[in-house]
Amino acid sequence: MKEIELKIKGMHCTGCSTRLEKVLNNQDGVEKAKVSLEDAKADITFDENEIGLNEIKEAIEDAGFEAEE
Repeated sequence: MKEIELKIKGMHCTGCSTRLEKVLNNQDGVEKAKVSLEDAKADITFDENEIGLNEIKEAIEDAGFEAEE
């Protein structure tokens, strides 16, 4: 398992962070994702054999947000 922290841009309310957290946790290969509106970040634990960082970033962008390492 690999753990990463991504900065998230575009969240404006708890609904945004909750929705993004659900999107990430529903990705195959993501073991756990915790999104913080206050810190504008996502802490993600994932299996590199099932999902790559680019796929995670793509899921974030598809949900309407921006991700930076």
